[in-house]
Amino acid sequence: MFLLTVLMYVAALAAIFFVLKSIKILVSNYAKMSKLAGPPQGGVIIGNMWFLQGTPELIFQRLREARKNFYPIFVNAMLQCGANILSPEDCELIMSNPIHNQKGRIYHLLHNWLQDGLLTSSGQKWQTRRKILTPAFHFNILEQFILVFNEEAEKLVEELKKECNKPYVNVAPHIAQFTLKSIVETAMGTKLKFVTKEEIDYKQAVYVNCKILLYRLSHPWFISKYFNYFSPWYFQEMKITGILHKFSRQMIVDREKNFKDIDVPIEEHDVYKGKKRLAMLDLLLSAKNKEGTIDDTGIQEEVVTFTFAGQDSTAQALSFILMLTACHKNVQELMLQEMKGVLGDLSKKPTYNDLQSLKYMERCIKEGLRLYPSVHFIARTLGEDLRTHSGYVLPKDTVAIMHIYDVHHNPEIYPDPEKFDPDRFLPENCQKRHPYAYLPFSAGSRNCIGQRFAMLELKAALCAILGNFILEPIDTPETIVVIVDIILRTKEGIKIKFVPRTKNI
Repeated sequence: MFLLTVLMYVAALAAIFFVLKSIKILVSNYAKMSKLAGPPQGGVIIGNMWFLQGTPELIFQRLREARKNFYPIFVNAMLQCGANILSPEDCELIMSNPIHNQKGRIYHLLHNWLQDGLLTSSGQKWQTRRKILTPAFHFNILEQFILVFNEEAEKLVEELKKECNKPYVNVAPHIAQFTLKSIVETAMGTKLKFVTKEEIDYKQAVYVNCKILLYRLSHPWFISKYFNYFSPWYFQEMKITGILHKFSRQMIVDREKNFKDIDVPIEEHDVYKGKKRLAMLDLLLSAKNKEGTIDDTGIQEEVVTFTFAGQDSTAQALSFILMLTACHKNVQELMLQEMKGVLGDLSKKPTYNDLQSLKYMERCIKEGLRLYPSVHFIARTLGEDLRTHSGYVLPKDTVAIMHIYDVHHNPEIYPDPEKFDPDRFLPENCQKRHPYAYLPFSAGSRNCIGQRFAMLELKAALCAILGNFILEPIDTPETIVVIVDIILRTKEGIKIKFVPRTKNI
């Protein structure tokens, strides 16, 4: 009994010591960070939490105003300080240094949904997963995916044809269907033949869950999983997460039924020589069976991560790019002429090499991603003290939030930054810019593993759509309302008029 009492006292003292040490670090960091400019503070507890309160469009506007008022860095805080990074120079200091590779506390929001997948994990787990998954995006594998992109793009065109007699089409649901089918068939090896209730439920669950996560982000105490139990949306979040996980588990079950371990190197894998099309999920299953470097839980984490990342972010990017194309007839015509030059016949399905040759279209996509980066911010936890380019010292464990949207709209880097100008991405113009001035796929060792996949998918979709329709603007950059979300979105989708293109052009 005496020994038990002693152990309880020791445990209590250890807990008190830990809490006091945490408070000391918190107060010390707050004192250092308070030297930075930023929205007015209300003290170490309240901070400037008001800054993230309000509607999604109001928060978006406040963040943009902060860039104008506090460049190159500003602080916002409630209990824990966050350094908001706005310059490419400071982005490079953080993103190029592996010691800062750990994702920021903000990503705790995603844990219920994505758990410890490639997006949210760190350290040895992240390195192992990255090593397993990198071969899934080898050019031999990407070349096989073009077949899927073309097939799903053709289905997208058929759906748009059914609605082209309307004054306009809200492209959001159609594009979401295209990107979901594309990522599921390519990365997961599962073919979605019809629009099922499970697909509809999945897409709606993604949308609702992002809204819940934004609520938690704008009420920072709910970022903690313990405080989140008391959130008014907690039970709804758990229900939605269940739907998302069920969809992913079914894909794993379907693929595993007839799975055989990969028996040839990736560089020798060729679907045209009779080999079965290789999916990312195959690499995960093979790693489990042969090396034991991942288990069933790990596979679930990666499937749910890549399904979300490959579907939602690409869908938003394509929607914005279609709007910009509709608003710029000269750009639309130049893309069409390039397609004619590369494909010969607009009805021809592009090959991997064809898509690689569409250089002007690629510049248009890059400019679209500059104006509307799907991933508009990322966060890292500093692994050591950091002196910024402008001389501020950010203490270790600070959450650094890099605002990609603001880097992309900096008038000192991109003159007339709201203008859509694909020539910004001519090679000679790119060479003049800071290497971290363009970050739609992040940068450094934690850059987006699927960026070449996304570029090919976007090109294939544009080829199919522009080969069949003239795009006319309904929504424009001036009329849409952009909102803060986990992924950059508009408040009410994007509306475009699709006019069937005559085939004798």
